[in-house]
Amino acid sequence: MIEMVRKINLSRAVRTMQELYPEEYNFYPQSWILPDEYHLFTAEVRMAKENDPTWKPAFIVKPDGGCQGDGIYLIKDPSEIRIMASVQNRPSVVQEYISNPFVMDKLKFDMRLYVLLKSLEPLEIYIAKDGLSRFCTEPYQEPNHKNLHHIYMHLTNYSLNVHSKNFIHSDSAHTGSKRTFSSILYRLASKGVDVKKVWSDIISLVIKTVIALIPELKVYYQADIPPGKPGPTCFQILGFDILLMKNLKPVLLEVNANPSMKIEHEQELFPGIYENVPSPVDEEVKIAVIRDTLRLVDPARRRNCHTQPHPPDSGQNRKTDLHTGATELAESDGSNSPVSNLSSLCLKQVFPKYSKQFTHLRVAERIAALFIRFLGVKGSMKMGPTGFRTFIRSCKLSSGNFSMASGDILYIDITRRWNSVSLDQRESGVPGMCLQAFIEAFFHLAQRRFKGFPLHEQVQTLVDFCESHLDSGDEKRLLCSRGATEKRTALSSLHKADVYVTSYTPLLHRSHPSCNLTDYKLQHS
Repeated sequence: MIEMVRKINLSRAVRTMQELYPEEYNFYPQSWILPDEYHLFTAEVRMAKENDPTWKPAFIVKPDGGCQGDGIYLIKDPSEIRIMASVQNRPSVVQEYISNPFVMDKLKFDMRLYVLLKSLEPLEIYIAKDGLSRFCTEPYQEPNHKNLHHIYMHLTNYSLNVHSKNFIHSDSAHTGSKRTFSSILYRLASKGVDVKKVWSDIISLVIKTVIALIPELKVYYQADIPPGKPGPTCFQILGFDILLMKNLKPVLLEVNANPSMKIEHEQELFPGIYENVPSPVDEEVKIAVIRDTLRLVDPARRRNCHTQPHPPDSGQNRKTDLHTGATELAESDGSNSPVSNLSSLCLKQVFPKYSKQFTHLRVAERIAALFIRFLGVKGSMKMGPTGFRTFIRSCKLSSGNFSMASGDILYIDITRRWNSVSLDQRESGVPGMCLQAFIEAFFHLAQRRFKGFPLHEQVQTLVDFCESHLDSGDEKRLLCSRGATEKRTALSSLHKADVYVTSYTPLLHRSHPSCNLTDYKLQHS
Protein backbone atom coordinates (compact mmCIF):
# COMPACT_ATOMS: atom_id res chain seq x y z
CA MET A 1 0.00 0.00 0.00
CA ILE A 2 2.85 2.39 0.77
CA GLU A 3 4.16 1.96 -2.79
CA MET A 4 0.71 2.33 -4.33
CA VAL A 5 -0.22 5.63 -2.70
CA ARG A 6 3.07 7.36 -3.42
CA LYS A 7 2.15 10.45 -5.37
CA ILE A 8 3.40 9.22 -8.76
CA ASN A 9 1.84 5.76 -8.53
CA LEU A 10 -1.48 7.20 -7.33
CA SER A 11 -1.47 9.70 -10.20
CA ARG A 12 -0.76 6.94 -12.73
CA ALA A 13 -3.50 4.71 -11.35
CA VAL A 14 -6.09 7.50 -11.41
CA ARG A 15 -4.91 8.65 -14.85
CA THR A 16 -5.63 5.18 -16.26
CA MET A 17 -9.20 5.48 -15.03
CA GLN A 18 -9.44 9.06 -16.31
CA GLU A 19 -8.60 7.78 -19.79
CA LEU A 20 -11.44 5.27 -19.58
CA TYR A 21 -14.00 7.33 -17.64
CA PRO A 22 -13.06 11.04 -17.72
CA GLU A 23 -16.40 12.20 -16.33
CA GLU A 24 -16.32 9.71 -13.44
CA TYR A 25 -12.77 10.60 -12.41
CA ASN A 26 -12.84 14.40 -12.70
CA PHE A 27 -12.29 14.74 -8.92
CA TYR A 28 -8.50 14.49 -9.27
CA PRO A 29 -6.51 17.52 -10.53
CA GLN A 30 -4.71 17.21 -13.84
CA SER A 31 -1.22 15.91 -13.06
CA TRP A 32 2.13 15.50 -14.75
CA ILE A 33 5.09 13.40 -13.60
CA LEU A 34 8.48 15.09 -13.34
CA PRO A 35 11.03 14.97 -14.79
CA ASP A 36 9.70 12.49 -17.40
CA GLU A 37 6.74 14.62 -18.51
CA TYR A 38 8.24 18.07 -18.09
CA HIS A 39 8.16 18.82 -21.85
CA LEU A 40 4.58 17.53 -22.11
CA PHE A 41 3.61 19.71 -19.13
CA THR A 42 5.20 22.77 -20.72
CA ALA A 43 3.55 22.16 -24.11
CA GLU A 44 0.07 21.58 -22.69
CA VAL A 45 0.19 24.69 -20.49
CA ARG A 46 1.43 26.81 -23.39
CA MET A 47 -1.35 25.52 -25.64
CA ALA A 48 -4.02 26.14 -22.98
CA LYS A 49 -2.82 29.72 -22.50
CA GLU A 50 -2.88 30.35 -26.26
CA ASN A 51 -6.48 29.10 -26.40
CA ASP A 52 -7.49 31.20 -23.37
CA PRO A 53 -5.23 34.22 -22.73
CA THR A 54 -7.22 35.09 -19.57
CA TRP A 55 -6.25 31.79 -17.92
CA LYS A 56 -3.73 32.44 -15.15
CA PRO A 57 -3.15 29.11 -13.45
CA ALA A 58 -1.01 28.11 -10.52
CA PHE A 59 0.58 24.71 -10.01
CA ILE A 60 1.68 22.79 -6.96
CA VAL A 61 4.77 20.57 -7.07
CA LYS A 62 4.87 17.59 -4.67
CA PRO A 63 7.92 15.30 -4.26
CA ASP A 64 6.98 11.68 -4.83
CA GLY A 65 8.10 10.40 -1.44
CA GLY A 66 7.43 13.58 0.51
CA CYS A 67 5.24 13.77 3.59
CA GLN A 68 4.04 16.38 6.08
CA GLY A 69 4.40 19.11 3.46
CA ASP A 70 8.11 18.45 2.92
CA GLY A 71 9.41 19.86 -0.37
CA ILE A 72 6.03 21.17 -1.63
CA TYR A 73 6.07 24.50 -3.46
CA LEU A 74 3.85 26.53 -5.79
CA ILE A 75 4.69 27.92 -9.23
CA LYS A 76 2.91 30.09 -11.77
CA ASP A 77 4.77 28.92 -14.86
CA PRO A 78 6.50 25.65 -15.88
CA SER A 79 9.79 27.50 -16.33
CA GLU A 80 9.95 28.06 -12.56
CA ILE A 81 10.56 24.34 -12.04
CA ARG A 82 13.95 24.71 -13.68
CA ILE A 83 14.85 27.52 -11.28
CA MET A 84 14.25 25.26 -8.28
CA ALA A 85 15.56 22.09 -9.90
CA SER A 86 18.79 22.16 -7.89
CA VAL A 87 16.79 22.25 -4.64
CA GLN A 88 14.05 19.82 -5.61
CA ASN A 89 16.06 17.34 -7.66
CA ARG A 90 13.84 14.30 -7.16
CA PRO A 91 10.84 12.69 -8.90
CA SER A 92 7.71 14.74 -8.33
CA VAL A 93 4.14 15.28 -9.37
CA VAL A 94 2.99 18.70 -10.54
CA GLN A 95 -0.74 19.39 -10.37
CA GLU A 96 -3.02 22.24 -11.25
CA TYR A 97 -3.56 24.13 -7.99
CA ILE A 98 -7.18 24.46 -6.81
CA SER A 99 -7.35 28.24 -6.63
CA ASN A 100 -11.07 28.46 -5.77
CA PRO A 101 -11.40 26.44 -2.55
CA PHE A 102 -14.32 26.70 -0.16
CA VAL A 103 -13.11 28.79 2.79
CA MET A 104 -14.45 29.10 6.31
CA ASP A 105 -13.60 32.02 8.59
CA LYS A 106 -11.60 33.28 5.57
CA LEU A 107 -9.26 30.30 5.92
CA LYS A 108 -8.56 27.50 3.48
CA PHE A 109 -8.97 23.99 4.95
CA ASP A 110 -9.02 20.36 3.92
CA MET A 111 -10.42 17.15 5.44
CA ARG A 112 -8.62 14.05 6.59
CA LEU A 113 -11.13 11.21 6.33
CA TYR A 114 -10.34 7.69 7.49
CA VAL A 115 -11.10 4.74 5.24
CA LEU A 116 -10.72 1.08 6.19
CA LEU A 117 -9.81 -1.26 3.35
CA LYS A 118 -10.82 -4.48 5.10
CA SER A 119 -10.05 -6.94 2.31
CA LEU A 120 -9.25 -7.14 -1.39
CA GLU A 121 -11.10 -10.35 -2.22
CA PRO A 122 -13.92 -9.71 -1.71
CA LEU A 123 -13.46 -5.96 -1.79
CA GLU A 124 -14.70 -4.36 1.44
CA ILE A 125 -14.48 -0.63 2.14
CA TYR A 126 -15.59 1.27 5.24
CA ILE A 127 -15.55 5.01 5.86
CA ALA A 128 -15.54 6.75 9.24
CA LYS A 129 -18.52 8.94 10.08
CA ASP A 130 -16.23 11.72 11.24
CA GLY A 131 -12.83 13.06 10.32
CA LEU A 132 -10.51 16.00 10.88
CA SER A 133 -10.59 19.45 9.27
CA ARG A 134 -7.14 21.06 9.11
CA PHE A 135 -7.09 24.83 8.66
CA CYS A 136 -4.49 27.17 7.28
CA THR A 137 -3.38 29.91 9.67
CA GLU A 138 -3.29 32.84 7.27
CA PRO A 139 -6.36 34.29 5.44
CA TYR A 140 -6.63 32.85 1.95
CA GLN A 141 -5.93 34.81 -1.25
CA GLU A 142 -5.67 33.48 -4.77
CA PRO A 143 -2.03 32.68 -5.56
CA ASN A 144 0.07 35.40 -7.14
CA HIS A 145 3.80 36.08 -7.30
CA LYS A 146 3.64 38.04 -4.04
CA ASN A 147 1.99 35.39 -1.87
CA LEU A 148 3.13 32.25 -3.72
CA HIS A 149 5.53 31.30 -0.93
CA HIS A 150 3.13 31.89 1.97
CA ILE A 151 2.85 28.27 3.10
CA TYR A 152 0.48 29.13 5.97
CA MET A 153 -1.97 30.52 3.40
CA HIS A 154 -1.86 27.76 0.75
CA LEU A 155 -0.82 24.51 2.46
CA THR A 156 -3.20 22.88 4.92
CA ASN A 157 -0.70 20.39 6.38
CA TYR A 158 -1.01 20.24 10.16
CA SER A 159 2.73 19.56 10.54
CA LEU A 160 3.45 22.92 8.86
CA ASN A 161 0.75 25.13 10.35
CA VAL A 162 1.36 23.94 13.89
CA HIS A 163 4.53 26.06 13.84
CA SER A 164 2.62 29.22 12.90
CA LYS A 165 2.12 31.83 15.60
CA ASN A 166 -1.55 31.93 14.57
CA PHE A 167 -2.16 28.22 15.17
CA ILE A 168 -4.93 27.65 17.73
CA HIS A 169 -5.02 24.50 19.86
CA SER A 170 -8.65 24.26 20.86
CA ASP A 171 -10.58 22.18 23.37
CA SER A 172 -13.67 22.55 21.18
CA ALA A 173 -14.48 20.51 18.08
CA HIS A 174 -16.00 23.64 16.47
CA THR A 175 -13.14 26.12 16.75
CA GLY A 176 -9.39 26.28 16.35
CA SER A 177 -6.99 25.23 13.62
CA LYS A 178 -8.02 21.57 13.82
CA ARG A 179 -11.70 20.68 14.07
CA THR A 180 -13.95 17.70 13.45
CA PHE A 181 -15.40 17.32 9.98
CA SER A 182 -18.86 16.95 11.52
CA SER A 183 -18.54 20.50 12.91
CA ILE A 184 -17.96 21.76 9.35
CA LEU A 185 -21.02 19.89 8.14
CA TYR A 186 -23.05 21.34 11.00
CA ARG A 187 -22.17 24.88 9.92
CA LEU A 188 -22.88 24.08 6.29
CA ALA A 189 -26.25 22.60 7.18
CA SER A 190 -27.12 25.72 9.20
CA LYS A 191 -26.59 27.73 6.00
CA GLY A 192 -28.96 25.50 4.04
CA VAL A 193 -26.32 23.37 2.30
CA ASP A 194 -27.37 19.82 1.36
CA VAL A 195 -24.72 18.00 3.42
CA LYS A 196 -26.17 14.64 2.35
CA LYS A 197 -25.11 15.49 -1.20
CA VAL A 198 -21.63 16.43 0.04
CA TRP A 199 -21.30 13.06 1.80
CA SER A 200 -22.65 11.22 -1.24
CA ASP A 201 -19.99 12.81 -3.45
CA ILE A 202 -17.27 11.96 -0.92
CA ILE A 203 -18.36 8.31 -0.72
CA SER A 204 -18.28 8.09 -4.51
CA LEU A 205 -14.79 9.65 -4.60
CA VAL A 206 -13.46 7.18 -2.03
CA ILE A 207 -14.85 4.09 -3.78
CA LYS A 208 -13.61 5.20 -7.21
CA THR A 209 -10.15 5.92 -5.85
CA VAL A 210 -9.88 2.49 -4.22
CA ILE A 211 -11.10 0.86 -7.45
CA ALA A 212 -8.28 2.66 -9.28
CA LEU A 213 -5.73 1.26 -6.80
CA ILE A 214 -7.00 -2.34 -6.69
CA PRO A 215 -5.43 -3.66 -9.97
CA GLU A 216 -1.85 -2.87 -8.90
CA LEU A 217 -2.57 -3.94 -5.31
CA LYS A 218 -3.57 -7.40 -6.54
CA VAL A 219 -0.28 -7.71 -8.42
CA TYR A 220 1.60 -6.87 -5.21
CA TYR A 221 -0.60 -9.29 -3.28
CA GLN A 222 0.07 -12.30 -5.52
CA ALA A 223 3.80 -11.53 -5.31
CA ASP A 224 3.74 -11.72 -1.50
CA ILE A 225 1.14 -14.43 -0.95
CA PRO A 226 1.48 -17.36 -3.40
CA PRO A 227 -1.79 -18.72 -4.80
CA GLY A 228 -3.20 -21.78 -3.07
CA LYS A 229 -1.56 -20.97 0.24
CA PRO A 230 -3.48 -19.44 3.15
CA GLY A 231 -2.50 -15.84 3.60
CA PRO A 232 -2.76 -13.51 6.56
CA THR A 233 -5.78 -11.36 7.24
CA CYS A 234 -4.75 -8.02 5.76
CA PHE A 235 -6.31 -4.63 6.30
CA GLN A 236 -5.25 -1.01 6.00
CA ILE A 237 -6.46 2.27 7.48
CA LEU A 238 -6.06 4.94 4.80
CA GLY A 239 -6.10 8.70 5.24
CA PHE A 240 -7.90 10.48 2.40
CA ASP A 241 -7.04 14.17 2.10
CA ILE A 242 -9.96 15.92 0.42
CA LEU A 243 -10.54 19.57 -0.43
CA LEU A 244 -13.91 21.19 -1.05
CA MET A 245 -14.10 23.60 -3.97
CA LYS A 246 -16.17 26.77 -3.74
CA ASN A 247 -19.13 24.87 -5.25
CA LEU A 248 -18.61 22.18 -2.55
CA LYS A 249 -17.40 19.59 -5.04
CA PRO A 250 -14.84 17.33 -3.30
CA VAL A 251 -11.36 17.05 -4.82
CA LEU A 252 -8.84 14.35 -3.94
CA LEU A 253 -5.47 15.76 -2.88
CA GLU A 254 -3.70 12.54 -1.89
CA VAL A 255 -4.03 9.24 -0.01
CA ASN A 256 -1.89 8.34 2.99
CA ALA A 257 -1.05 4.70 3.67
CA ASN A 258 -0.04 5.35 7.29
CA PRO A 259 -2.02 8.36 8.54
CA SER A 260 -0.92 9.75 11.88
CA MET A 261 -2.83 8.34 14.84
CA LYS A 262 -1.35 10.67 17.45
CA ILE A 263 -3.94 11.96 19.92
CA GLU A 264 -1.78 14.59 21.58
CA HIS A 265 0.27 17.64 20.68
CA GLU A 266 3.28 19.42 22.07
CA GLN A 267 2.70 22.55 24.09
CA GLU A 268 5.47 24.90 25.18
CA LEU A 269 5.22 25.49 28.93
CA PHE A 270 8.38 27.55 29.23
CA PRO A 271 10.94 28.60 26.61
CA GLY A 272 12.43 25.35 25.32
CA ILE A 273 10.33 23.15 27.64
CA TYR A 274 7.47 21.20 26.03
CA GLU A 275 4.76 18.93 27.35
CA ASN A 276 2.53 16.44 25.53
CA VAL A 277 -1.08 17.57 25.89
CA PRO A 278 -4.10 15.46 24.87
CA SER A 279 -5.99 16.72 21.82
CA PRO A 280 -9.76 16.29 22.31
CA VAL A 281 -10.43 16.54 18.56
CA ASP A 282 -7.90 13.81 17.72
CA GLU A 283 -9.15 11.61 20.56
CA GLU A 284 -12.75 11.91 19.43
CA VAL A 285 -12.03 10.85 15.85
CA LYS A 286 -9.03 8.53 15.97
CA ILE A 287 -9.87 6.37 18.98
CA ALA A 288 -13.22 5.51 17.40
CA VAL A 289 -11.53 4.60 14.08
CA ILE A 290 -8.96 2.29 15.71
CA ARG A 291 -11.46 0.71 18.09
CA ASP A 292 -13.96 -0.10 15.34
CA THR A 293 -11.26 -1.32 12.96
CA LEU A 294 -10.13 -3.87 15.53
CA ARG A 295 -13.72 -4.91 16.15
CA LEU A 296 -14.29 -5.45 12.43
CA VAL A 297 -11.12 -7.39 11.66
CA ASP A 298 -10.93 -9.49 14.85
CA PRO A 299 -13.04 -12.67 14.49
CA ALA A 300 -13.61 -13.11 18.24
CA ARG A 301 -14.92 -9.55 18.61
CA ARG A 302 -16.97 -9.89 15.46
CA ARG A 303 -18.74 -12.97 16.77
CA ASN A 304 -19.77 -11.06 19.87
CA CYS A 305 -20.88 -8.04 17.88
CA HIS A 306 -24.62 -7.82 17.30
CA THR A 307 -24.16 -5.71 14.19
CA GLN A 308 -25.15 -7.41 10.97
CA PRO A 309 -23.09 -6.55 7.88
CA HIS A 310 -24.76 -4.39 5.30
CA PRO A 311 -26.29 -6.50 2.52
CA PRO A 312 -25.11 -5.84 -1.00
CA ASP A 313 -26.91 -3.26 -3.05
CA SER A 314 -30.36 -4.70 -3.68
CA GLY A 315 -30.62 -3.10 -7.10
CA GLN A 316 -32.76 -0.12 -6.14
CA ASN A 317 -32.18 3.24 -7.76
CA ARG A 318 -28.45 3.80 -7.40
CA LYS A 319 -28.70 7.52 -6.67
CA THR A 320 -31.25 6.96 -3.92
CA ASP A 321 -29.19 4.18 -2.31
CA LEU A 322 -26.00 6.21 -2.19
CA HIS A 323 -27.96 9.20 -0.96
CA THR A 324 -29.47 7.06 1.80
CA GLY A 325 -26.03 5.93 2.90
CA ALA A 326 -24.86 9.52 2.91
CA THR A 327 -27.83 10.40 5.10
CA GLU A 328 -26.63 7.97 7.78
CA LEU A 329 -23.23 9.67 7.78
CA ALA A 330 -24.54 13.21 7.56
CA GLU A 331 -26.94 12.77 10.44
CA SER A 332 -24.32 11.34 12.79
CA ASP A 333 -23.03 13.81 15.32
CA GLY A 334 -19.52 12.36 15.28
CA SER A 335 -19.64 11.54 19.00
CA ASN A 336 -17.99 8.38 20.32
CA SER A 337 -20.16 5.47 21.34
CA PRO A 338 -19.43 3.64 24.58
CA VAL A 339 -17.15 0.68 23.96
CA SER A 340 -19.77 -1.65 25.41
CA ASN A 341 -22.31 -0.52 22.84
CA LEU A 342 -21.13 -2.86 20.10
CA SER A 343 -24.16 -2.21 17.90
CA SER A 344 -22.93 1.29 17.06
CA LEU A 345 -19.96 1.61 14.73
CA CYS A 346 -18.28 4.79 13.58
CA LEU A 347 -17.15 2.90 10.45
CA LYS A 348 -19.88 2.49 7.87
CA GLN A 349 -19.62 0.03 5.00
CA VAL A 350 -19.79 1.63 1.57
CA PHE A 351 -18.60 -1.37 -0.47
CA PRO A 352 -20.00 -3.89 -1.41
CA LYS A 353 -23.08 -2.04 -0.18
CA TYR A 354 -23.06 0.11 -3.34
CA SER A 355 -21.19 -2.33 -5.56
CA LYS A 356 -23.72 -2.33 -8.41
CA GLN A 357 -23.21 1.38 -8.94
CA PHE A 358 -19.50 0.93 -9.59
CA THR A 359 -19.25 -2.49 -11.27
CA HIS A 360 -18.68 -0.95 -14.70
CA LEU A 361 -15.54 0.81 -13.39
CA ARG A 362 -13.74 -2.43 -12.49
CA VAL A 363 -12.53 -3.23 -16.00
CA ALA A 364 -8.87 -2.45 -15.14
CA GLU A 365 -9.13 -5.06 -12.39
CA ARG A 366 -10.06 -7.65 -15.01
CA ILE A 367 -7.07 -6.59 -17.13
CA ALA A 368 -4.88 -7.10 -14.06
CA ALA A 369 -6.31 -10.64 -13.71
CA LEU A 370 -5.19 -11.37 -17.29
CA PHE A 371 -1.76 -9.92 -16.50
CA ILE A 372 -1.37 -12.12 -13.40
CA ARG A 373 -2.51 -15.21 -15.32
CA PHE A 374 0.26 -14.84 -17.91
CA LEU A 375 3.08 -13.66 -15.65
CA GLY A 376 4.73 -17.03 -16.08
CA VAL A 377 6.77 -17.05 -12.88
CA LYS A 378 4.32 -16.83 -10.02
CA GLY A 379 5.26 -14.20 -7.50
CA SER A 380 6.84 -12.03 -10.18
CA MET A 381 5.52 -8.54 -10.88
CA LYS A 382 6.71 -8.24 -14.48
CA MET A 383 5.68 -10.17 -17.58
CA GLY A 384 8.37 -11.56 -19.86
CA PRO A 385 8.17 -11.71 -23.68
CA THR A 386 7.09 -15.37 -23.61
CA GLY A 387 4.21 -14.54 -21.30
CA PHE A 388 3.07 -11.71 -23.58
CA ARG A 389 3.24 -13.96 -26.67
CA THR A 390 1.27 -16.63 -24.80
CA PHE A 391 -1.34 -14.00 -23.90
CA ILE A 392 -1.67 -12.93 -27.57
CA ARG A 393 -1.91 -16.53 -28.76
CA SER A 394 -4.26 -17.84 -26.06
CA CYS A 395 -6.69 -14.95 -26.50
CA LYS A 396 -6.61 -15.29 -30.32
CA LEU A 397 -5.48 -11.68 -30.77
CA SER A 398 -3.14 -12.31 -33.71
CA SER A 399 -4.79 -11.83 -37.08
CA GLY A 400 -4.08 -10.70 -40.63
CA ASN A 401 -3.33 -7.11 -39.63
CA PHE A 402 -1.65 -7.93 -36.31
CA SER A 403 0.91 -10.73 -36.43
CA MET A 404 2.90 -12.28 -33.60
CA ALA A 405 5.87 -10.23 -34.80
CA SER A 406 3.75 -7.07 -34.34
CA GLY A 407 3.07 -8.22 -30.81
CA ASP A 408 6.80 -8.63 -30.16
CA ILE A 409 7.48 -5.10 -31.41
CA LEU A 410 4.67 -3.70 -29.26
CA TYR A 411 6.07 -5.49 -26.22
CA ILE A 412 9.61 -4.18 -26.79
CA ASP A 413 8.55 -0.57 -27.43
CA ILE A 414 6.24 -0.22 -24.43
CA THR A 415 8.42 -2.21 -22.01
CA ARG A 416 11.57 -0.26 -22.83
CA ARG A 417 9.81 3.05 -22.18
CA TRP A 418 8.19 1.98 -18.91
CA ASN A 419 11.37 0.43 -17.54
CA SER A 420 13.12 3.76 -18.02
CA VAL A 421 10.60 5.53 -15.74
CA SER A 422 9.91 2.76 -13.20
CA LEU A 423 10.15 3.86 -9.56
CA ASP A 424 9.29 0.53 -7.94
CA GLN A 425 12.22 -0.39 -5.72
CA ARG A 426 11.23 -4.06 -5.56
CA GLU A 427 11.41 -4.58 -9.31
CA SER A 428 14.06 -2.00 -10.25
CA GLY A 429 16.51 -3.50 -12.72
CA VAL A 430 14.27 -6.52 -13.37
CA PRO A 431 13.47 -6.82 -17.09
CA GLY A 432 9.92 -7.26 -18.21
CA MET A 433 6.54 -5.57 -18.59
CA CYS A 434 4.91 -4.03 -15.51
CA LEU A 435 1.15 -3.85 -15.08
CA GLN A 436 0.87 -0.22 -16.25
CA ALA A 437 2.82 -1.10 -19.41
CA PHE A 438 0.53 -4.10 -19.99
CA ILE A 439 -2.54 -1.90 -19.59
CA GLU A 440 -1.14 0.53 -22.16
CA ALA A 441 -0.52 -2.37 -24.56
CA PHE A 442 -4.04 -3.66 -23.89
CA PHE A 443 -5.52 -0.24 -24.71
CA HIS A 444 -3.51 -0.20 -27.95
CA LEU A 445 -4.82 -3.63 -28.95
CA ALA A 446 -8.41 -2.61 -28.12
CA GLN A 447 -8.14 0.54 -30.24
CA ARG A 448 -6.75 -1.43 -33.21
CA ARG A 449 -9.38 -4.14 -33.03
CA PHE A 450 -12.53 -2.13 -32.29
CA LYS A 451 -12.20 1.18 -34.08
CA GLY A 452 -14.90 3.84 -33.93
CA PHE A 453 -16.04 3.27 -30.34
CA PRO A 454 -15.22 5.17 -27.13
CA LEU A 455 -12.12 3.83 -25.40
CA HIS A 456 -13.98 2.31 -22.44
CA GLU A 457 -16.23 0.34 -24.84
CA GLN A 458 -13.21 -0.83 -26.85
CA VAL A 459 -11.43 -2.02 -23.71
CA GLN A 460 -14.56 -3.62 -22.24
CA THR A 461 -15.19 -5.51 -25.48
CA LEU A 462 -11.62 -6.76 -25.68
CA VAL A 463 -11.69 -7.94 -22.06
CA ASP A 464 -14.89 -9.88 -22.79
CA PHE A 465 -13.28 -11.30 -25.94
CA CYS A 466 -10.16 -12.47 -24.08
CA GLU A 467 -12.07 -13.96 -21.16
CA SER A 468 -14.38 -15.81 -23.55
CA HIS A 469 -11.47 -17.49 -25.35
CA LEU A 470 -9.71 -18.34 -22.11
CA ASP A 471 -12.88 -19.81 -20.60
CA SER A 472 -13.35 -21.90 -23.75
CA GLY A 473 -9.76 -23.15 -23.52
CA ASP A 474 -10.16 -23.97 -19.83
CA GLU A 475 -13.34 -25.91 -20.57
CA LYS A 476 -11.58 -27.95 -23.26
CA ARG A 477 -8.70 -28.77 -20.94
CA LEU A 478 -11.18 -29.74 -18.22
CA LEU A 479 -12.99 -32.09 -20.61
CA CYS A 480 -9.68 -33.54 -21.70
CA SER A 481 -8.66 -34.10 -18.11
CA ARG A 482 -11.99 -35.74 -17.29
CA GLY A 483 -11.68 -38.02 -20.33
CA ALA A 484 -8.21 -39.13 -19.30
CA THR A 485 -9.41 -39.80 -15.75
CA GLU A 486 -12.39 -41.84 -16.95
CA LYS A 487 -10.12 -43.85 -19.25
CA ARG A 488 -7.73 -44.64 -16.41
CA THR A 489 -10.68 -45.67 -14.23
CA ALA A 490 -12.04 -47.96 -16.96
CA LEU A 491 -8.66 -49.60 -17.53
CA SER A 492 -8.29 -50.14 -13.80
CA SER A 493 -11.71 -51.79 -13.66
CA LEU A 494 -10.88 -54.05 -16.59
CA HIS A 495 -7.62 -55.06 -14.98
CA LYS A 496 -9.38 -55.97 -11.75
CA ALA A 497 -11.87 -58.08 -13.71
CA ASP A 498 -8.99 -59.93 -15.44
CA VAL A 499 -10.12 -58.58 -18.79
CA TYR A 500 -7.24 -57.75 -21.11
CA VAL A 501 -7.42 -55.22 -23.91
CA THR A 502 -5.66 -56.52 -27.01
CA SER A 503 -6.50 -53.75 -29.49
CA TYR A 504 -3.78 -51.17 -30.13
CA THR A 505 -4.26 -47.55 -31.19
CA PRO A 506 -1.33 -45.97 -33.02
CA LEU A 507 0.23 -43.03 -31.18
CA LEU A 508 -0.61 -40.59 -33.98
CA HIS A 509 -4.33 -41.26 -33.53
CA ARG A 510 -4.51 -41.13 -29.75
CA SER A 511 -4.82 -37.37 -29.24
CA HIS A 512 -8.21 -35.94 -28.48
CA PRO A 513 -9.25 -33.38 -31.14
CA SER A 514 -9.78 -30.75 -28.43
CA CYS A 515 -6.57 -31.52 -26.50
CA ASN A 516 -3.55 -31.33 -28.80
CA LEU A 517 0.11 -30.56 -28.28
CA THR A 518 -0.37 -26.84 -28.93
CA ASP A 519 -2.85 -26.58 -26.07
CA TYR A 520 -0.41 -28.39 -23.81
CA LYS A 521 2.36 -25.92 -24.65
CA LEU A 522 0.08 -22.97 -23.97
CA GLN A 523 -0.96 -24.44 -20.67
CA HIS A 524 2.55 -25.06 -19.42
CA SER A 525 4.58 -22.32 -21.11
